[in-house]
Amino acid sequence: MERLNEILHELGISKVKLAKFLGVSRQMIYNYLDLDDLNKWPKDKKVLLLNLLGIKSADELDTIKVDTDYILDVESRIDALFENDDRVGVNNGNIFNGLNDTKKELLSNIISIVKERLEDDDNNEGYYTMKYLYHFLQSLDSSKELKYILAYVSKATGSTKPLEFVFNADDDQFTFESIMFSAMTLYNSDNVSKAKIIESHKRFVNQIEHRMEEKMSRTLELNHIKVQALKELGYTEITESNASEVFYKIAEIQSRKV
Repeated sequence: MERLNEILHELGISKVKLAKFLGVSRQMIYNYLDLDDLNKWPKDKKVLLLNLLGIKSADELDTIKVDTDYILDVESRIDALFENDDRVGVNNGNIFNGLNDTKKELLSNIISIVKERLEDDDNNEGYYTMKYLYHFLQSLDSSKELKYILAYVSKATGSTKPLEFVFNADDDQFTFESIMFSAMTLYNSDNVSKAKIIESHKRFVNQIEHRMEEKMSRTLELNHIKVQALKELGYTEITESNASEVFYKIAEIQSRKV
């Protein structure tokens, strides 16, 4: 089974992709791969896997040489199934409109992982994990460093080559990853001062609270200006018909403070 895991890794076949190919859940794939012998797999799933790998028995695993031709051969088999199998969900639904096949497959994989996290969630940990991920995605364009974090995690888990810098801007990504590595090394060491960590977290909390106070203050200010604009225009609320006029008045009121 160790050789099977090596082959799957060399082929770049994720657990999610393999789960879809076999028509099982991602957790079931982990269960299958934990077995010590491929022959202990359900017969139908074993046959599907053998066909995917282009072999007739588990004994042939050690004879497989993963080169460019073999990778292309396996990819053609798995892609052919994805194109013609509704269970994958790649080509179904408006959510995939406007995407090419590669992006459809990626989105489908993401949806499958999120769904499984939410389904297997006895203590709400999955819910909060996906909720924080949602907040992360919402904020993705607010800071280039957020993309660097994604790249770092992808590289640290062996999913991306370490010298790939698709987000690089004046070597910023290289610098960020180097600092991130140092921080993670320090985090996993025993040479961390508890007092310094506590003090650092206090600064972290204070910074967030300050930003939240500024946001709240700005929200209250905008609400006050909106009320003033409606009053000056003789309206009681913003409607579709008066929205443009009200927004223009809001901008005018804001300009008076310059």
